[in-house]
Amino acid sequence: MPIIVNRGGPENEHVDLSSCAGGPDWESVRTFLELARCGSIRSAADRMGLSPNALRRKIDDLERALGTVLVTRHVDGIRPTPEGAEILLAAKRMEEAAFGLMRARNRAAPAMSGEVRIGITEAFGTFWLGPRLVEFQRAYPQLAVDLMCAMRSADVLRLEVDVAIQLTRPTSPDVKVLRLGRIHSMLAAAPSYLAIYGTPKTIEDLRKHRLAMQFADQTKSQEVFTGLFPDVELRKLVKFSTNNSSALLWAIIKGAGIGWSPTYIHVMGPKMVPLDIDAVFPFDIWLTYHPDAARVPRVRRMIDWIVENFDPKVFPWFRDEFIHPRDLPGLYHGPPLVNLFEGLSWESNIVKL
Repeated sequence: MPIIVNRGGPENEHVDLSSCAGGPDWESVRTFLELARCGSIRSAADRMGLSPNALRRKIDDLERALGTVLVTRHVDGIRPTPEGAEILLAAKRMEEAAFGLMRARNRAAPAMSGEVRIGITEAFGTFWLGPRLVEFQRAYPQLAVDLMCAMRSADVLRLEVDVAIQLTRPTSPDVKVLRLGRIHSMLAAAPSYLAIYGTPKTIEDLRKHRLAMQFADQTKSQEVFTGLFPDVELRKLVKFSTNNSSALLWAIIKGAGIGWSPTYIHVMGPKMVPLDIDAVFPFDIWLTYHPDAARVPRVRRMIDWIVENFDPKVFPWFRDEFIHPRDLPGLYHGPPLVNLFEGLSWESNIVKL
């Protein structure tokens, strides 16, 4: 069915998006949708994994294909033209039709083959769920898993992923939401750091130390810092900062500074010392997915498997109440956990000839 846009004007000129010269490709239309939603070229480019210039070229190509200007640029971002606003409505209908095709394809695919896409925070993906996915894929060898690790929450309504695990509760009433459990983030430091700078006992003691912090969506780090040190400039205490969970963890382990780390990390073998300071912060863990996703058998099985692997009854570090890392081994009765930090030395890999 053609998608018609009223161009306005006395002639009531219409544009048929499906029959424009050369035909606007869906990727260009999707880029226009993302640009309109983000409000700026840079933020839309970041979200789509493109350079700003590449995104501009896609918009220029779409404008040439449609024979009209879609957006105008202003100091505070971009705004659709009247013609662009009309085409935006049609583009949204195209998007919904594309989603319908994807959902129909998913329902028609064999039950345990195809792909499941998981959006997840970087630390959970790297240190918790990623290593455990091997067990899942051995049980379902025909199933492909795409694990997208980022601190930005994935959009399940627009089918960026099939399932998302995040630390902020979704606000859309149109998605399915399940609370998986809770993590508790507490201060930790490497033995090497404590040997040089000493061990702080109170929040006030931290003013004399070096902090390592992650600043990214969902971490609330700026809020945490301001709450603890309302009268201190960030740069006075924070001597290592990053947007990456893995980089932060390795910085703490190597002695760059004192930083916050989830208590579950301690059961996985890193050489760092939890600090008994009254600065523990809980984060609820949320699972979210499109209402139609659970009707696809492979996605339904993945959802069930994720719930099993965050079960607070099995994994005590996901309970609502704070449990000190020293007490976690005595409360865990499941299979042995992989030590993700022991590594291999270079010499151990040299083949002796």
